Amino acid sequence: MFLVPAALTYTFGSIVRDRRQGWAIFWAMSVLFIAGAVAATIPEAAGNPLIHHLGVAGGNFEGKEARFGVADTGLSLAVATDSTVGAGNFAYDSLTPLGGLVAMVNMQLGEVAFGGVGSGLFGMLAFVLLTVFVAGLLVGRTPEYLGNKLERREILLVILAILAFPVSILIPAAIAAVVPPGLATLSNAGPHGFSEILYAFTSSAASNGSAMAGLGANTFYDVALGLAMTVARYGSIVPTLALAGALAAKPRNDATQGTMRTDGTLFVSLLIANIVVVGALTFLPADAVGPIVEHLPMSQGKTF
Repeated sequence: MFLVPAALTYTFGSIVRDRRQGWAIFWAMSVLFIAGAVAATIPEAAGNPLIHHLGVAGGNFEGKEARFGVADTGLSLAVATDSTVGAGNFAYDSLTPLGGLVAMVNMQLGEVAFGGVGSGLFGMLAFVLLTVFVAGLLVGRTPEYLGNKLERREILLVILAILAFPVSILIPAAIAAVVPPGLATLSNAGPHGFSEILYAFTSSAASNGSAMAGLGANTFYDVALGLAMTVARYGSIVPTLALAGALAAKPRNDATQGTMRTDGTLFVSLLIANIVVVGALTFLPADAVGPIVEHLPMSQGKTF
C-alpha cells in the first residue's frame, strides 16, 4: 500500500510521455516523506520530560514495540500516515504531543506523500497545478502544464479539490468538540482530548484508519466520521475528474523558451513549499489548540 502509490509516479511519467515529470513528483513526495519520518523520530527519541524528572533517561517507550525501538517507530509512523495503511508498531495515543502532531500533519497535507493507491497521485497533481498557477502569477505568464493552459475553470476545480479535505475535517471536529455527544466518549481533557477528536476526523477524511484510543465510538462518531470520509473522498474525486476532462479537451501547445519547466529542482522546491504553506495556513490554528498547546506545558510537569 506504500510502494504502489510511489510507483504510480513512474506510471504517470510514462502516460504523459515525459518521465521527468513523474520523477519530479516522486522526489517531492520523497522529501515530504523523509521529513515526516525524521520529524516524528526526534520528539520520540527525546522522550517525555515528566519521566525524566524521575531520573529515567531515554526515549518515549510508552506504547512502543520494544524489539524495534523509537527509530523504527518514526519510520512506521511516516509510512502509515503518509499512505492509507493506518497500521503501526506503536500506540498512537502514547506518542508525545509533537509526535502526534507529525502524524496528523502527514495526513493534513493532503496525504500526498505517497498517499493512497491512486488518490495520492491525483491529490499531488492538484497541488502541481496550483503551484504552476502561483508560479505563473509570479513571473507574469499564463500558467501552463504539459502543454495545456490553465484558465479560470481549471483553477476553480483545483481549489474545490483541495478545499474539500480541510472542510471535511475542521467543521465536524469543531462541532464534535462542543456538543455533548462528541464529548460523551472522550476520556482525556484539555488539548489532548481535542487532539484525539481532530485526529479522528483527519484519519477518516484521509481514509487512513489509524486512531488515538482515548476517543471511544458512539452513534455520533459513527455518523460524523462516515460523513467526513464521504465528503473528503468524493469532494476531491469529482472535481479532479472534471479537471481531467477539461484538460483533455484543450489543444496541446508546444513548449517555448517562455514555458516554465515543471521537471526541475526549482519546481520541486516550489511544489513542496506550496504544499506546506497551504497545509499550515489551513490546519495550524487547529493544531495549535491541540498538540502544540499540549507540548508547551509538558516541560513544566503538566499533563492532560
